[in-house]
Amino acid sequence: MNIQDCLEKGLLRKDVPDKDKAKKSIEIAENKLERAKKLLGAHMLEETLVILYSSIFHAARSLLFNKGFIEKSHYALYIFIKENYGGKIEKRFIAELNILRLERHEINYGLEKQEIEKESLKERIKIAEEFIDVVKRLR
Repeated sequence: MNIQDCLEKGLLRKDVPDKDKAKKSIEIAENKLERAKKLLGAHMLEETLVILYSSIFHAARSLLFNKGFIEKSHYALYIFIKENYGGKIEKRFIAELNILRLERHEINYGLEKQEIEKESLKERIKIAEEFIDVVKRLR
C-alpha cells in the first residue's frame, strides 16, 4: 500500500496545511512522553507502551498536519511518514513507529498476554525523545 492507495481508500484525506494543529500535536506528544515515563516508574508496562506509542503517533501526526493531510488510520500515518520522510528521518524511527503501532494493537485487542521488559521500554522512551526532537526540526 502507498499514499495514493490510502487516499483512494479514505485512510488519508487531503486538507490544508495547519501549523497550529502540528504544534498542538507536538505538545501532546511531549505530554504523553512524560506520562509514559511516570507509568514506567510505576511499573505499569503495558500502559507505558500504549502511551509511548501515542506519543510517537502524535509526533508523526504533526508532520502530517504540516503537509496538509488528515489520517483516518494509524497504518496510513505510518505509510505517509515512510514515503514522505524516509530520506529525512532515520529508518529506526519509522520502524519504531510501526512496531509500537503493532504492539499497541496487540495489547488492546489481542487475546494473549504480551511480554514487555522494563529495560526495553527505557530504551524506547529515549528513541521517542529523539524522534520528537527530529520532528520539531522538520516542522
